[in-house]
Amino acid sequence: MSKPIKVLVTGAAGQIAYSLLYGIAKGDVFGADQPLILVLLDITPMMTVLDGVLMELQDCALPLLREVIATDKEDVAFKDLDIAILVGSMPRKEGMERKDLLKANVKIFKSQGAALDKYAKKTVKVIVVGNPANTNCLIASKSAPSIPKENFSCLTRLDHNRAKSQIAIKVGVTARDVKNCIIWGNHSSTQYPDVNHAKVKVQGKDIGVYEAVKNDNWLKGDFITTVQQRGAAVIKARKLSSAMSAAKAICDHVRDLWFGTPEGEFVSMGVISDGNSYGVPEDLIYSFPVVIKDKTWKLVEGLPVNDFSREKMDLTAKELTDEKETAVEFLSSA
Repeated sequence: MSKPIKVLVTGAAGQIAYSLLYGIAKGDVFGADQPLILVLLDITPMMTVLDGVLMELQDCALPLLREVIATDKEDVAFKDLDIAILVGSMPRKEGMERKDLLKANVKIFKSQGAALDKYAKKTVKVIVVGNPANTNCLIASKSAPSIPKENFSCLTRLDHNRAKSQIAIKVGVTARDVKNCIIWGNHSSTQYPDVNHAKVKVQGKDIGVYEAVKNDNWLKGDFITTVQQRGAAVIKARKLSSAMSAAKAICDHVRDLWFGTPEGEFVSMGVISDGNSYGVPEDLIYSFPVVIKDKTWKLVEGLPVNDFSREKMDLTAKELTDEKETAVEFLSSA
């Protein structure tokens, strides 16, 4: 057995964490022989609920779980971390402007970034899930200057999985038969699900999505809006936001960061845009196609971008630039 790794989940009393923690603790993410110390962080009013989550994790009798620490204190939660999964954020409440939401979250992610900087290992991998995920991730990174920017990523894997699944359903194959979908940009309704480079395995042969689906109007219309608005559709139906699918996407994202992506496949991840070849402005956390090896991601460069894609990629970049400007204004006063 290797020595335990220390994994933090914030917002640990919430519904995404409730689906996520079991997956991590039973070995779905870091492997069946990797012992874990799980750290659960939430706000003080949620501590009673968190105690219940702690009891349940104990009651699962999971062999990989060496210790579970439940806390409302950042200096305890962020100490010596290998992985930080930042799920907790201020949710958008009715009548709240996006600007108000950004302001509340800048405060949270500035504080957590500073705690990472002060207490966590410099090699820590930080995954931001709490929305607005891209900009929250940027703020956390800016607040942790001693941790490499490349160690920060935000979750667009849920959107990536949604895109794969929609194509699989349309063609009548399994999601495993679809690869190399791309989510460009922001985890918001401006994101661009792109299947121009994706492949579908049909009768043992990889073919392009456009050839497999044979319906260009759907691919350029309903497919894109379905993926963009799926989160809202789930809320409308369930009266709660995506939890099971979000937890599965977090597991996928972190497992790929840990073990690497399969040969010939790339995945979508919000990462720092510095030095990209796609004309995306620098200093944004923007979702790109990446390949991962030795716990290090690399942008997939040189994919041709047509005019249709260019317009959509620029639109979501503009939204991220605007969000960043608002957030950075708040950062100095937070």
